[in-house]
Amino acid sequence: MPLPLPLSILDLATVARGETVAQGLEASTLLAQRAEEWGFRRIWYAEHHNMGSIASAATSVLIAHVAAHTERITLGSGGVMLPNHSPLQIAEQFGTLAELHPGRIELGLGRAPGTDQATVAALRRDPRASETFPQDVQELQAFLGTTSLVPGVEAHPGRGTGVPLTILGSSLYGAQVAAALGLPYGFASHFAPDALEQAVALYRREFRPSEQLSAPHVLAGVNVIAADSDDEAQQIQREVQRSRVRLFTGRRGASLTDAEADAVLDSASGGQIRSMTRYTAVGTPETVTAYLEEFAARADADELIVTGPAPRRESWWRSWELLATKVQNAS
Repeated sequence: MPLPLPLSILDLATVARGETVAQGLEASTLLAQRAEEWGFRRIWYAEHHNMGSIASAATSVLIAHVAAHTERITLGSGGVMLPNHSPLQIAEQFGTLAELHPGRIELGLGRAPGTDQATVAALRRDPRASETFPQDVQELQAFLGTTSLVPGVEAHPGRGTGVPLTILGSSLYGAQVAAALGLPYGFASHFAPDALEQAVALYRREFRPSEQLSAPHVLAGVNVIAADSDDEAQQIQREVQRSRVRLFTGRRGASLTDAEADAVLDSASGGQIRSMTRYTAVGTPETVTAYLEEFAARADADELIVTGPAPRRESWWRSWELLATKVQNAS
């Protein structure tokens, strides 16, 4: 049986070990084509900088490429880190996308820089830019509407496209902004789970209807590792955890053995790494489905947006194929 609520994809546009960036992007494009056939609602791409294993730094460029190679699926950002950009530039970029692909483009917005402080400096952005996030969201929304908040300045393309916005976050702050502006709220529970229930409750309690949205709408992030057996899925999950150890210790290569990574994971400090991805569905499609139904209820979510963290490309593909059998509109 399919899941009783919509599923979307957050594709981190990963570059697997041994792949080139071009090969990683080719896999993302093919995933979007398959997801369209399988019946997933949307695919989002996240802005990350200075990370060799993620190829979605130029988020709008990647969306443009994938949109040109698909026909129906909704595409967007999950998200664009607005403090890294001017609202006008993002309005122009996503307004262009909306004109080229009407009805298929949306824009998720985050407040974090999506990188380290040295990279923030390299982006030539003011580290204090996040302090004006709510005002910047409103300015961006106005550029995409018909009445600019900046006298004498319009977004061309962008004006009148009404690209729908979603506020993304992992804290109560994002929930407050989304509620105050009457926008959908996406919680990053796939890697920052601690405030999930509290943030969603606050958002639903304080939501104010807007022109874009009449009632609250929550998307919750969750990791999925599906395999042909529960044991195989558990083995893949251990590989994912080892990869995260290498990422956080700055030793992504072979210098950190599996045994050394396991020792970190089994230590007190490793508990924090494991906790970051505690919302992970692991197992056969049936096991995964049961987990996702329980998680959706816990998160009080209207839809789930799933990531596929399997580090090897063959297991990554198999996980999506198996999950696709549980999508509402799978053909």
